[in-house]
Amino acid sequence: QVQLVESGGGLVQAGGSLRLSCAASGRTFSSNAMGWLRQAPGKEREFVAAISWNGGSTYYADSVKGRFTISRDNAKKTVTLQMNSLKPEDTAVYYCASRGAGPSTRASEYVNWGQGTQVTVSS
Repeated sequence: QVQLVESGGGLVQAGGSLRLSCAASGRTFSSNAMGWLRQAPGKEREFVAAISWNGGSTYYADSVKGRFTISRDNAKKTVTLQMNSLKPEDTAVYYCASRGAGPSTRASEYVNWGQGTQVTVSS
């Protein structure tokens, strides 16, 4: 079991940057694929980015490719999402999630979830 706590959300103007962090506890973190997913008001939860257990493979939604970067530090048990060139449509609650198998672009395939952190991008 992995417990996840997100931080780093906030209010930023369009074109700005934010760095989200996810701190994990539990013995299995280093063997888990990790993902960032988001949910905007009135919308379904959607995939943003994912990373394999060793950081060797990363995946991004088309809407964030080239602007967001996911990374992890297994020694520190953290996963980071660097978000640049933010747009108002990036406004959502961002969740960190994990799964024991490889990375997935499907929210339903993640097992452990954090509580979420709000990101608001003003125009």
